[in-house]
This record gives sequence, C-alpha cells and structure tokens, in this order.
Amino acid sequence: MGKLTGFMEYERETATYRPVEERIRDYKEIPVRFPDEKLQTQGARCMDCGVPFCHTGCPLGNVIPDWNDLVYRGKWKEAIDRLHFTNNFPEFTGRICPAPCEKACVLGIIEPPVSIKQIEVGIVEHAFEEGWIVPHPPAERTGKTVAVIGSGPAGLAAADQLNKAGHTVTVFERSDRIGGLLMYGIPHFKLDKEIVKRRLNVMEAEGVQFKPSTWVGKNYPTEKLKEFDAVVIAVGATKGRELPIPGRDLDGIHLAMDFLPQQNKRLEGDDIPEEISITAKGKHVIVIGGGDTGSDCIGTSIRQGALSVKNIELFPKPPEERTENMPWPYYPFTYRTESSHEEGVERNWSLLTKEFVGKDGKVEKMRGVRLDWEKGENGQMKMIEAVGSEFEWPADLVLLALGFVGPEKDGMIEELGVELDERGNIQADDDYRTSVDGVFACGDSRRGQSLVVWAIAEGREAARAVDEYLVGETVLPSLDTRHLSLPARRG
Repeated sequence: MGKLTGFMEYERETATYRPVEERIRDYKEIPVRFPDEKLQTQGARCMDCGVPFCHTGCPLGNVIPDWNDLVYRGKWKEAIDRLHFTNNFPEFTGRICPAPCEKACVLGIIEPPVSIKQIEVGIVEHAFEEGWIVPHPPAERTGKTVAVIGSGPAGLAAADQLNKAGHTVTVFERSDRIGGLLMYGIPHFKLDKEIVKRRLNVMEAEGVQFKPSTWVGKNYPTEKLKEFDAVVIAVGATKGRELPIPGRDLDGIHLAMDFLPQQNKRLEGDDIPEEISITAKGKHVIVIGGGDTGSDCIGTSIRQGALSVKNIELFPKPPEERTENMPWPYYPFTYRTESSHEEGVERNWSLLTKEFVGKDGKVEKMRGVRLDWEKGENGQMKMIEAVGSEFEWPADLVLLALGFVGPEKDGMIEELGVELDERGNIQADDDYRTSVDGVFACGDSRRGQSLVVWAIAEGREAARAVDEYLVGETVLPSLDTRHLSLPARRG
C-alpha cells in the first residue's frame, strides 16, 4: 500500500494549528487546512504490512491501508467510498478521535506512524468540496419503523444505517438541537457545528426524521414508543461524576457539562439568562479532571477571558513514552498535550482536592494537598498525602470534569423496565438486545463513557441487530465482514 519506499523517503506531517494569540480570540476551528498534495505524500508512507494492525486499533475496523493507497494514487472518489463503508461520519472522527489506529500502526514501532487521522478528514472534506456526498434515499421502504432515542454519534450512526436498510427512522432528542455530544459536548474550536449540520442535512434528505426538543419520558410519553416496531436507546452516559467534599454546594462550582453547552448555545445565537449563565470571564478558574472534557473546559475558559486557569489531575503525570505495561499495539496512556494546553493553563498532577471555601455562599478558594503514590501489598498503587504539602488557591469558578457514571435512569429507562448492569449502564447482550423485547441499546448508555469512534461502531452494530430482528436477515455490513465487498442495498 502507498509507495513501497515511501516510509523511508517522507517524514510524518500533520496540520499545523493557528497561532495561540490568534485562536484564543475566537471559537473557530484550530487546525490549518492540510493541502491535498501533502495528504498524498502522507498516504505514500503507508507500508504494505503483512498484518495491518491499524485495523485492530480502530473500533470501526476502518480499512485504513486501502484508502491511504487510494489517496496516494489520487483516487479520491474511491477513497471516500471505502471510508464510508466502515465509518458514517469521518468528518467527526477525523477531527476529535484520539486515533488509536495510529498508536497501532506498524510503522510506529520504529518511526512516527502514518498520519491516518489527517488523511481521513482530508478525504471527507475533499469529497464534500467535490459534491460527491449527496443524499441517497433508499430505493424501497420495508414498512418497519424504528425509534432512536438520542442523537449523539451512536444514535446517528444507528439511524443512518437503519435508514439505508430501508426502515423508517425517527430520532428523538431532548435538546433543542440535534447532535447530542457533537452539538453540545464538544466546543466549536474542535468541531465546528456547521460540520455537524452539514451531515444532518444529508441524513434528513435521505429520509431520517429528527425530533428535537422531544424528551422521551418527559414531554413525550414512554408508552408511545410501543407504536414503533423497534426502539434503540442511545442516550449516552450523561450523569456526571460528583466530588462530594466540604463546600461542594457553594455557588460557582459546576459540572463540566453544565458549563460547556452554554458557550455552544451562545455561538448558535441563543441568549443565556443571567441567573443561570456560567462564564469564566474575569475569574480564577480551576478545572478538576485531566481528560478531553477537562481540556475542553480549559480552552473555553481561556477564550471567555479567565484571569487564570489551573488544571488538576489526581493521578501522577503519565510517562512520555510507552512502558512495559503499555506494549505496542495497545493504546498507550502516555503524556498528551492537547491544543488547549498550549493556550495558557497551569497543569498539575498528584493533587487531591480537600475542600472548597467561600463567602456569602460563593466559592473563593480551593484547598488541597499533594500526593505521593506508592505500590501497596496487593500490587496496586495507593495515594498518600504528602506531609506539609497542603495548599490553598483562589477559585472563582470550579469546573468538575471527572467523567460520567452512566445514563440518567429516571424517566424513560425506568419506565421501560430495562435491566441494568453492575455499573448502572443498560444491560444488553452481544446483539445489543436489552431485557425488553424489541428494545436495543448502544453507545455509552450500554458500554459506559467512551470514545466517539466507539459510539459510531456501537450504533452500526446495533443497527445490524435491529435490521435482522425486523426482517429476519440483514444487508448491513458487520465489523467481521468489513474486508469483503461493499454492502448490497434493498430494492
């Protein structure tokens, strides 16, 4: 694949970012467009691997060497067809996926890996510009109806696949706009919402019916779901993890997902009432949590005009390189620097938040202690508070980005009576079937908090199971058959 000697002739390149002093003044996407001719050079670096481990690194099983080679040869139309075969939304994953495929790249053992993520987003943007991505409604309808609850990446992937199979699909979304996490969980500077709307317009033209501001179990009775032949629950894992310490009830301490959607709404033209508005402008901000959500809070706070931003992580700073516990081709949990970390944040590791202190009901300070991590008798690491390391920081706004603990249970999930697993997620078997006949679950609501690429994979596989449930067979491709020919279409 690619050029036989390409990996020896060309160095890895990816898109550069706009200068920090420029990008923190707006919410536009950060990367600078990567030229198509450079993408072809990067495609040439893909080796003719005996076993391309990038396949196993990608939850979608993207046939990466194929479209790398097609880009190298300038066959862009064939490249987008091959990419769409396994990924409904490469414009999303090409922007926000952490690229586990690149961590599994065989070239990455000895050299910087192939720029897979960069090539992926380049293919889909080239295709949109050429006008190749246009609506293709199914030629024939099956007469079966499916309700998809939730319009994040899992719900949209399931809806897109089921619509392609000829079923009539209605997507219910409790928010006022379709897109779920893609619309309100990820900042504009990482994923421009016009990119989301562009894909939604294609899906709607193909026959997918969207119902925003429709909260099943609240303003839409759960009982009405019985009118559909099948139901797919894809509501995500939206229940945020709390920090139950003294002072948590002070004003100015918020879950990340109470903060981030507000800025996205402002950029979409909405007015946020002053009494519920959360903003970092003119404040000392502390972001607790070192993952992607924490990074998003950092970048948003800086753009809003925070006086200072500190980031706290409970665990030690990760290693710069793979260790014996992180062998190739597994995804390595090494030190990562996101774009927001370059914009003016103080990062801290091995810190434990002990207490919030305030005045007149508003947070003013955070008290914490530094940690030493030691291996216990059972081999697991345990934290020990370092003697004399207590500290106190000013804090006008504290954002809790501590992850999520599963879907919200009250309302639809309780009323449907689906069983839950030991972690509080919806229990579903290998065919994505819940304990209630005709009700399926996928994405974070089934597997717990995970990546967008995993959500799309779950939505696609759930769609196969629903299709087979409805008509006794399925024409939709499986992750296990992705290397075969493109799928047939009913009608």
